[in-house]
Amino acid sequence: MSQKYDKLYRDVRYIEGLNACMNCGVCTAICPAAEFYDYDPRVICNTLLSRDDQKIENLLVSDTIWYCGQCLSCKTRCPRGNVPALLISALRHLSQETGLFIHSMKGRQQYAIMKTIGKNILSTGYCVHPDLVDPQLHPEQGPVWKWYRENTEEVSDKLGANYNKEGAGALRKIPKKNLDEIHEIFKVTGGDAFRKKVEKISEEKAKELGFHCEDEIMNSEYFFHLYTSNNETDHS
Repeated sequence: MSQKYDKLYRDVRYIEGLNACMNCGVCTAICPAAEFYDYDPRVICNTLLSRDDQKIENLLVSDTIWYCGQCLSCKTRCPRGNVPALLISALRHLSQETGLFIHSMKGRQQYAIMKTIGKNILSTGYCVHPDLVDPQLHPEQGPVWKWYRENTEEVSDKLGANYNKEGAGALRKIPKKNLDEIHEIFKVTGGDAFRKKVEKISEEKAKELGFHCEDEIMNSEYFFHLYTSNNETDHS
């Protein structure tokens, strides 16, 4: 087995996520993603148990490993205690670590995740916050969301939130010392370096495809290409 895949089999998510699959297919039956995509958690388990380098690499360069919604429904139903969602998480990490994620459309879209949710966490302490969900990027939210954005403080006060204010409460302003702690956690755990590596590989791919990348996502051709593109063959 190659060193690359040895990392996968030493990943705690693999160790905790795969005991002994008996091919019952319960994970696939309960999986929401399997209902809409050409995605089968049972096949993922079988592929990993095969320890076949080529089959595993085929997963790492495919859209398949990005279909899982990480809902962990598979964990609740497996009679052997397997957790295909954890296996997917380990595969995604290896795909990003090795740079193979750029070979699939869904994999390349991780750049858009890094530039939105990833950046949001480090700059504000929130994955999602009303100030961060720009109506221009989310037209599917409709006119109600635009109105809410324009009246967030008034609505929040009525709902008992603490919008962008000091102290406790929903939507509160995260103190600088807490943001500094988040940055330190990312730095110490290797998350910051990993994020930068994914962005660097992605931006190299963008140049190869003829797109420009900008820090400001509203001016980034590559971001909008990834954000708005979809593969019509995804659905089962």
